[in-house]
Amino acid sequence: MSIFKKLFNKSDDSSEDNEIKEQEVTLSLDDLFVHNFINKGGKFLYSTSPEDTSSHLIEILDENKWENITCLDEHSLSYYLDRLSIEINSSANLKTPVFSTCEHLISDSGSILFSSNQLKGMKLSNLSDDFIVFARTSQFVKNMGEGLTGIKNNFKENIPTNICAIKNFTKENDEENYLSANNSNTKNLYLLLLEDL
Repeated sequence: MSIFKKLFNKSDDSSEDNEIKEQEVTLSLDDLFVHNFINKGGKFLYSTSPEDTSSHLIEILDENKWENITCLDEHSLSYYLDRLSIEINSSANLKTPVFSTCEHLISDSGSILFSSNQLKGMKLSNLSDDFIVFARTSQFVKNMGEGLTGIKNNFKENIPTNICAIKNFTKENDEENYLSANNSNTKNLYLLLLEDL
């Protein structure tokens, strides 16, 4: 009799397990972004102050032994650039890591949205494979549609051009661009995320 009991209890447990697994989990925008971003190979460092962010930036540069960086958006990042003791280039170079801001962090895909405000006239595929992106927690949006609406609302008079996104952070995950490797937007990306809410 105990064998039947064990079999029946086991099937009850497995049906409960299946129900639990099938339940939809709703994550906050930041949790959803982090989950998707890390699954795609992105690396991020969270900070509660600009000083912490500056320290993280220096650690990234030291860890990778990068002696110079490209910054196309020096005005927005001057606080951090002033604390660096490396060469800072204002023109793009394929071998020099890029330090940039972004427009939005897209939670449902773990992508990072850019525009001409950050990249000027450059295409992502013409920039270095190494990126360090500075963003704030207030830049999370649910999806690409909200990101584009945010850009339109923030720049009503002068909507930026060259809107694009980095969607993958390791070459192995670059399924979208496997036929056109020269147009790949896959980057080795570090995200410096500052709490501002």
